[in-house]
Amino acid sequence: MKQVFKSPKALKDVPFHFCPGCHHGIIHRLVAECMDYFGIREQTIGVASVGCSVFLYDYIDVDVIEAPHGRASAVATGVKRARPDNFVFTYQGDGDLAAIGTAEIIHAGNRGENITVIFVNNAVFGMTGGQMAPTTIINQETTTTPFGRNPANEGYPIRMCEVMSNLSGTRFVARVAVNNPKGIFKAKKILRSAFEAQLNKEGMGFVEFLSACPTNWKMDPLKAADWVGEKMTEVFPLGIFKGE
Repeated sequence: MKQVFKSPKALKDVPFHFCPGCHHGIIHRLVAECMDYFGIREQTIGVASVGCSVFLYDYIDVDVIEAPHGRASAVATGVKRARPDNFVFTYQGDGDLAAIGTAEIIHAGNRGENITVIFVNNAVFGMTGGQMAPTTIINQETTTTPFGRNPANEGYPIRMCEVMSNLSGTRFVARVAVNNPKGIFKAKKILRSAFEAQLNKEGMGFVEFLSACPTNWKMDPLKAADWVGEKMTEVFPLGIFKGE
C-alpha cells in the first residue's frame, strides 16, 4: 500500500503537550514540512520567543535559541549576520511580537533582514492567563477586559501584516489561518514562499497565522476553530499583502 502521509523528518517524534484545540501543533508541522521540502534542516537555526511559542525547541529538530521576551527578531538578526549561510527563522506569538517586540520586528523588517518570521496570532497572551494582547479584537473578553475590549479605553487591534507590508525591507508578507483543511493547505504553499524569500536572499518573509486558543477563549476546540473563521478573519483578512 502506498503511503500518502507521514510525519515530517524535521518534526520530533514526541507527544504534543499544547492544550486541546490549540493550533500550534499544526503550525509546527507546516514549518517542519517546509524544512523537509527545501532540504534545509541541517542548516536551520530557530529563534523562539517567550510564551507558548517558546516550546518550539521541544518539537522541531533543529538548533533553537531562546530569546528574551520580544527580542526574537533582534536575536535572529545577529544570528543571520554571524552565520549568513544558515537558514534563520523566528517563531513568535502576538503578545511577544506585537507588544513588547514591536520595535524589534518593525526595524528588522525595515532593514530588510534576510530572516523568516512566523507570527502566531491568537488574540490573547496565552501562556500567562489570557490577558488582552495588541491583537485582541473589539468586544473580545479577556482576563483584563472582562467586559470586552473597548477602543475608547484600550485602543484598536494592531494589524501586523498591514504594518509590515509597508516597510521597504520586507519581501513577502501574508496572513493565513489553519482552522480548517483548506486553510492548512493554503498556509503550506504560502509558507514556502516566505522561506524562498530568505533562500533567494531577497529580504524578510513574514507569515501571520491566525490561531485558536480554546483554553483562554473559554470555548471548546470546534467553536474556537469556527471563531477564527467567523470573527478573527473579519478583523484580520487573509491573503498575500506583499510578494507573489
